[in-house]
Amino acid sequence: MILSGLEIKKHLGKEIIIDPFDEKCLNPNSYNLRLHNELLVYEEEILDMKKPNRTRKIIIPEDGLVLEPGRLYLGRTLEYTKTEGYVPMLEGRSSIGRLGLFIHVTAGFGDVGFSGYWTLEIHCVQPIRIYPGVEICQIYYHSIEGDYVKYYNGKYQNNKGIQPSLLYLDFEKK
Repeated sequence: MILSGLEIKKHLGKEIIIDPFDEKCLNPNSYNLRLHNELLVYEEEILDMKKPNRTRKIIIPEDGLVLEPGRLYLGRTLEYTKTEGYVPMLEGRSSIGRLGLFIHVTAGFGDVGFSGYWTLEIHCVQPIRIYPGVEICQIYYHSIEGDYVKYYNGKYQNNKGIQPSLLYLDFEKK
């Protein structure tokens, strides 16, 4: 079951935290999240799964920034979210996708108990100008059945900003 917009609103401040919250971003069964003004890009030509990859920060000016095809940009939501008892899911907005801008294509599945900002994997099919604060994606919530172990100590939990891949930590555990 997916929560309706009214149910999301009913659980705000309890099982669901969205900060800052703006009523205008509430949809019939989701909530639009906005793009922060920072992006990260990888500096390495070849990315290595087994090691940290260097990144560089880009600030999106108020008059916009043109993204280039063939490049991965990491952004983040302006909103901090926290979820207890529901599975948070993230999708790009259809209006954004129809411009050839793809948001969070592979990793939109959140964990019960996730707390932090959502890092967005962003790429485009042709040059596109983006702006800080644009409603870029939407979060929605599934109910969960049965007992579960809450997400406490994941490598992206309680983040404070954009998170590049930390996959290399999985290799260190082996």
